[in-house]
Order: sequence, then structure tokens, then C-alpha cells
Amino acid sequence: MSALSHSVHPVFPEQLRLKSLRRVHGRCLWYRLRLMKSQQSIVPTLKKAALLFGWAVFLLLAYKVSKLDREYQEYNPYEVLNLDPGASLSEIKKQYRVLSLKFHPDKGGDEATFMRIAKAHAALTNEQSRQNWENYGNPDGPGATSFGIALPAWIVDQKNSMLVLLVYGLAFMVILPVVVGTWWYRSIRYSGDQILINTTQLFMHFMYKTPNMNMKRLAMVLTAAFEFDPRSNKEATIRPTDNIEVPQLIRELGNINVKKKEPPFCYPYSLKARVLVLAHLARMDVSEELEEDQRFVVRKSPALLQEMINVGCQLTMMANSRGGFHAPRLVTIENCMKLTQMIVQGLQESKSPLLQLPHFEEEHLRYCISKKYKVRSLQDLVSLKDSDRRSMLRFLGEEKYDEVMAVLGSFPHITMDTKLQVLDDEDSNNITAGSIVTVTVTLTRKRMAEVFEKEQESTPCLAEEAATTEEAQGDASKSKTKVWQNKSKGAKKTAKSKKKKLTKKKATPAPAKTKQANGNVAGNEVVAASTAVAKEEEEEASDKGSESDEGEANKDSPSERDEDSDKQSDTEVDEMAGDDEEEWEALQQSIQRRERALLETKSKVTHPVYSLYFPEEKQEWWWLYIADRRDQTLVSMPYHVCTLKDTEEVELKFPAPSKTGNYQYSVILRSDSYLGLDQIKPLKLEVHEAKAMLDNHPQWDIPDTEEEDEEQEDSDGIEESEDDDEDND
Repeated sequence: MSALSHSVHPVFPEQLRLKSLRRVHGRCLWYRLRLMKSQQSIVPTLKKAALLFGWAVFLLLAYKVSKLDREYQEYNPYEVLNLDPGASLSEIKKQYRVLSLKFHPDKGGDEATFMRIAKAHAALTNEQSRQNWENYGNPDGPGATSFGIALPAWIVDQKNSMLVLLVYGLAFMVILPVVVGTWWYRSIRYSGDQILINTTQLFMHFMYKTPNMNMKRLAMVLTAAFEFDPRSNKEATIRPTDNIEVPQLIRELGNINVKKKEPPFCYPYSLKARVLVLAHLARMDVSEELEEDQRFVVRKSPALLQEMINVGCQLTMMANSRGGFHAPRLVTIENCMKLTQMIVQGLQESKSPLLQLPHFEEEHLRYCISKKYKVRSLQDLVSLKDSDRRSMLRFLGEEKYDEVMAVLGSFPHITMDTKLQVLDDEDSNNITAGSIVTVTVTLTRKRMAEVFEKEQESTPCLAEEAATTEEAQGDASKSKTKVWQNKSKGAKKTAKSKKKKLTKKKATPAPAKTKQANGNVAGNEVVAASTAVAKEEEEEASDKGSESDEGEANKDSPSERDEDSDKQSDTEVDEMAGDDEEEWEALQQSIQRRERALLETKSKVTHPVYSLYFPEEKQEWWWLYIADRRDQTLVSMPYHVCTLKDTEEVELKFPAPSKTGNYQYSVILRSDSYLGLDQIKPLKLEVHEAKAMLDNHPQWDIPDTEEEDEEQEDSDGIEESEDDDEDND
């Protein structure tokens, strides 16, 4: 058994991978289809057998060729006459007579052997033949070298010349141009993402026509793609039974804008695709024939929605650069992202994210949203204590409960850290009007199970802290928050108000931390103890200020003050030099990081998505972008993160506003596969006035004192030379 298991590993890696995913993804549609395909399809096995047979034939022929002896003999007349090299002329003639009597044809000898003997005798007795043999290895002199190609005899046969010309003409003048033309015609119909160019133009027309697109309109535009039209795509099919089954599905679905006469929404292929997508979102059962067509439509939809997002970004950039028309609203692009999540999970917009888990049905949600538990999201379910979760999910058996927890533990939990800076400026933390701002976002991906384990480990410590603080303060349990949830708005407001008071009281400029708070992201980092720390810093600052005032008052002599000012200026110069070195190192690291990112080609295989109703294995990808949610506009174009396995660093660039002031943006991370796992992080931007350009750089300004000193030196030099001349005279 061990030998068999070792032999299976290199031959069937896909079966081993599927076996490792069975515990979590065993109920997924794509997993069951993959198992059925691997069991039913014999084509891969036949391909492997043919490949092995070909290699076996090749090795056999190579072995046969290696055993063939190359028969090549160099012509040597002495060996033909059985004489030693350098034999005399008399010995040559004597040996020739002996051999001729033996091999002459009249004496019953071999004619070919006698001819070789006669040729060797002539070569050794004739002076010219001997010189030719010594110089060229041939008694007849140098021979002409000829090269040839081994062709079948029927090709060079004169009788088949017309047939050969006909075959050549068909191959190079008819078949080759037709094949190249067909390939070129098919390739120019598709974009780089294998989307029909007509579909891209269709999306651009409707997104330009309807900048603010709701979910119903978006589904209509999606299903009008030419990929679903049999005239443009051979994979799409229109069946005779559609006239019966599609109207029946329309009656079950209800209002889906069937009477709309706007082309291409009224075309049969578009109506069928729309009905199949809506039935997939409603998790309705369809016939076997329609189920095959539904899988085709659902499989194509995520790539089409990604193309729609790209089109929206292009229209936004055109509107920002040229103007003259309205760019698609932020809600339109976000609806495309949300529709992708819905199609992958097979859920309608209004449904609970808990229905992504196995064994969860609509009637089970009443146990979760009760007053006792109030579980409405996946994070709420993870944050429950194990005893409460088991009692809430008592409708599940032990095996089903373990499966639900295994699936929930495999879901992603993303930690998002942001850093705001201007890379190409002298002061990278100072954002000026019109500068190019770079937001470096570090994404860290963990499994929900890891976060859940940490939460369980930290719960006893949190309970002890809560008990002690309740004795001291009376109500500190409110400050406890979950790992993946944002802090409460009230805490943010109090922290902000206290920060404002603190900055008003301080007369000296704020240290590096307050500067970072102005330039970098604010939010998700407000700690309950920050107010106490702020008070302590304020008291320390006041104490240091009083001490410094007393010290300055005690310094009476101006020399002491001058020494202190010199020391202070030296320390400031050292600090500035250190800051410059740090900024230079950070800039070099970012440049190296960009170069590595350009050279590296990371795999887009990240983590398989748990999707109960999606017919194809989907990888876990994300969208990352910056938006102004107040104006409903994109600040930076969405970046499709397709390589997030553990950690990923993404740089988002956008131009700072042209007017000074404080701006509130949002860094948004959206999944293209899961519902309810999106993250929104606030981004504060404080834009300062740009520095005025100097007409004359200081390094070219020569002070008047330096010019006078140079003139004085020149005049002194002239006087000294005149004195020297007088002395010489």
C-alpha cells in the first residue's frame, strides 16, 4: 500500500488537492462538478497514455540507433596488399603477383577484390597516384563534396511533379492564408481580457447614458452582453424548449421588466440570460437543459462585470481630464462589485450574509436575529462564545455544526494598514495642493479561525481587566471591542474633541505623532487610554515649559544664551540631516519595491472561494480604491488585488485637491467573492498651500560682502606686484 501511495502523488496531484479541500468545499457545486468530470472524462487518461507510448517509441528507436555500427573504412593501399607502410617497389610488385594469381577472376577469384588489389598496385607504383594518395587520401585526387536531403522517392519522381506542385500550392497559397486570416479575425474581436469588443462598446454606451445605475438596470446591461448571443458566441445556445420554460420562470420571478422594448434588452438571448441570472440569485430549481445554459451565463458574469468596472474607470478618467460629460457615479461601480459577490454566492441583495454558510436556510435566521443574540453578520457569529453559538445553532446536529464552523473558519479576515505620503517631495508628510499623493496599503490576510482563536485566548484577560476597571471606574466594559469591528463613533468624537483641546492649549508645534495624524489615516486606532496619555503629555509639557522658563530667567549673561542657541541650532541641523536620511532610505526602498513588483509575476491562484452555487472554482480576489463618499466620486481607480495569499502591499496614487483645507476620503476594500466582508477605513487629508517657486536659487546669490572681499584681494594682489616691480628696479 505504501508503494502505491507513493506512486500516486506525482501522477494525480489534482485528486490529492481536491481530497484536501473536501472537508470545507465538499458541498460546493464547482467541487461536485469537478469530481464528476474527473470520473467521467477519459480524454485526459488517453492523452497521458498516448504521451507515454510516444516516449517509449522514441526511447526504443534511440536505443536501436545507438547499437548500429558505423562502417567507415579509410582507404589504405598498403593494407589492401597486406604490406607494411614504406615497402619497396620490388616488394610491392612481388606481393601483387602473388595476390593476382590467387584472386584473378580467370583463376576463380573474386572480381571486386582483384579490382581493389589492382587499384592499390597502381597507386603505389605510379608516382602521380602515390602523391595524390599521400596528399588527398585518394589515388584519383581530390573528390567533390556533395550534400543532399533524403526525400521519399514519389516526391522526386517526374510522374508526380504536377501532384507535388498542387499540394504545395494548396498548402502555402490557400490553407496557410485561410488559417492565419481566421485566427486574426477571431483575435481582433476580443480585448486583452478575452471580452468581445462589441460588448465593451455596449457597456460604455449604457454607462455613459445612465451614470447612476441601480441593480435592476445593471443586471439588464450585464445580460445584454454579446457573449450570450449565439450569433456572436458559439458557446451560447437558444433551444426550442426556451419558448415554454423561460416564460414559466418569468411568472415565478415576477417583475423583471419583460415589457421593456429598448434594444438589446428585448432580444430573446438577453431576456433568457437575465431570467437565468435572476433565477440563480433566487436559488430556484430549473430543468437540466436550462441548468447547463445557466452555468454558462453565471460562469461568464464575473469577467463581464470586471470589464464593466474597467469601462466605468475609463469614463471617470475621461471626465476628469476632458470634462463635458458626467462620469459614472460611485454607486454604479460599487453595484458592479456587489453584483459580482451576489452572483458568486447565489444570493439576492436583500438576503443575509449568513446564507453563504452550509445548512443555513431562511427559517433558521430567526434564531440568529433574536433579541438574545442579535447575530446579523459573519463577524457577529464568530464573536459569540462557543456555548452561546451552540445553543443558538441547536437546530444543527453535531456534524453539521462542525462543518459550519470549518467553513466559517476558512473565510478570510483582512487587516488593512495605510500610510499616506508624497514620495517625490522634500517633505513627504506635507501634502500640498496639486501634489501626487501615494497611499500605501498593506493587506494582511488571515483565516477567521485564527482570529477566533485569538479572541478566545484574550477573553479571560479582558474579563479580569473589566472587573478591575469596574471597581475603579464603574463602567469600563463598554470600551471592549472586537478584533474586526471599528471603534464606536462616540469614542471617536470624544477622542477628537480632546485632541482639539490639547492642540489649543499647546503653544509649541506638535511632535511627529500629531503630524502623522494630520497626514495619515485616522480611525480604527482610537484607544480608550489615549485621553489619559494626552493629559499626561500635556502636564509634562507644561512642567517642561515652566522649567525652561525658569532656566532662561536664571541665565543673565548673553554669552550663556549664545552658547545655548548655538547648541540648539546644531541639534536642529543634526535632526534635519537624520530626517533627510530616513526619507532618502524610504524613497529608495519604495523604488526598489516598485522595480521588484514590475519584474515579479505572481500567481493569481490565492485561496479557493467557498461558493455553494457557483459552477466554477473561483479564486479569492479583492478591489481596493479610494473614494469620496460625500460627492459619490472615485478618487483613485480600483486596483484588482489578485495575488493576496498572506500579505500584499498596494500603492494607490491620486492628485491632491487644488484648494487647501481638510478633506475626508475613504479607503475601501471590497471582496469579489463574499458578501459582508467589505471594509471601509476613513482617510483624512490636510492639504497645505504649495510652496512658491524661486526665480533665483540661493546658491547663485553671492553676498555683497563676498564680492567686496574678492575685490579687496584683487587690489591687494595688484599693489604687491607693483611693489615687487619697484624693488626689482
